[in-house]
Amino acid sequence: MAKSVITIGPYHPLQEEPELFRLTIEGEKVLNIDVMVGYNHRGIEKLSESRTFDQATFVIERICGICSTSHPFAYTRAVEDIIGLEVPERAKYIRTIVAEIERIHSHLLWMGLAGHFLGYNTVYMWVWKLREEILDVLEALTGNRNNYAMFKPGGVRRDINPDDISFVLKKIDGILPTIEMLKKAILDDPVLHARLKGIGTFTREEAIDYCALGPTSRASGVARDVRKDTAYGAYDRIDWDMIVTENGDVFDKAVIRILETYESVKIVKTCLQNLPGGEIDLNITSIPPGEGIGAHEAPRGETFHYVRSDGTNRPVRHKVRAPTFMNLPTLKATVPGCTISDATIILAAIDPCYCCTERMVAVRSPEGDLLYNGDDLVRLSQEKTASIMKRMGIK
Repeated sequence: MAKSVITIGPYHPLQEEPELFRLTIEGEKVLNIDVMVGYNHRGIEKLSESRTFDQATFVIERICGICSTSHPFAYTRAVEDIIGLEVPERAKYIRTIVAEIERIHSHLLWMGLAGHFLGYNTVYMWVWKLREEILDVLEALTGNRNNYAMFKPGGVRRDINPDDISFVLKKIDGILPTIEMLKKAILDDPVLHARLKGIGTFTREEAIDYCALGPTSRASGVARDVRKDTAYGAYDRIDWDMIVTENGDVFDKAVIRILETYESVKIVKTCLQNLPGGEIDLNITSIPPGEGIGAHEAPRGETFHYVRSDGTNRPVRHKVRAPTFMNLPTLKATVPGCTISDATIILAAIDPCYCCTERMVAVRSPEGDLLYNGDDLVRLSQEKTASIMKRMGIK
């Protein structure tokens, strides 16, 4: 059978960011995948070097809308590492609260999109409704639904008052029944078991060899999480569990994110109920010469920032490594051997963020003939789900 090439990207009306994937196929089987980045370089690192240390935080928030706390968390830790200081206890708790609410939001976003790719649009709509509740919480705590502007070197910009605490606890308790419903709908569904188990399997050895991060590695039995390994914020002051599974397939990656949502709820509630008093900001006025590193376990895995200071009020070097940068190469291990209808969900299983790294779509063979576009790939995935339901006698 002749080989063909499906080119996914770099530009397509359905995609908000550019990225290029080239799939070599034989019939319906994917033989190889090439991933090409570099279409979306916005010069964030260089921009931050033209801002003060405080101003740079606002630029860094805009690396990614869904990780607009993850990057500032890592960046501020890097600046604080240069100085060699610990932020106030209350600030540590507030940072942790905002970061975990963002994790809930991010994992819900992934669940909704995964439901759409699979043809479960009811899950998609339920999750989108639930996300609004989480965004209401973020707006109440920070004043913003995205780009929260909470972090600064030395602490946080905004305190949490008692009215905020009661509102957030009420909201969090209110979303738990819906999350439980989603968990049962996803984890107990025989169609999803048939559709996702054994798909895109990533072994523990491969996860270690590829240096995979976050749910992508923990789904393969690699028990690594920056929040546990090098505790920071309030993570070592409260009780919570690292979620680890063993199978490394798309189903286990879904399990990781669903169960991590419960742990994030536990962390947020515990932090709010035990929020210490005191200051929230050290009011840093100068940064000495030196180098610092900062890491945060973002929803997709470790976000890492390096900052160098020459003693002026601006960083002279700022380097960012987002988790997707590490997880993208894992597609070389998980996509070959799958069918075209599975390729979409395997690509989505790492929860890629291309504005942190880069993105996908368009689709032409070397001869210039249109083979598939983004809608076609989603349709193929949904058709496979429908065929499994028909085979199982489910209407």
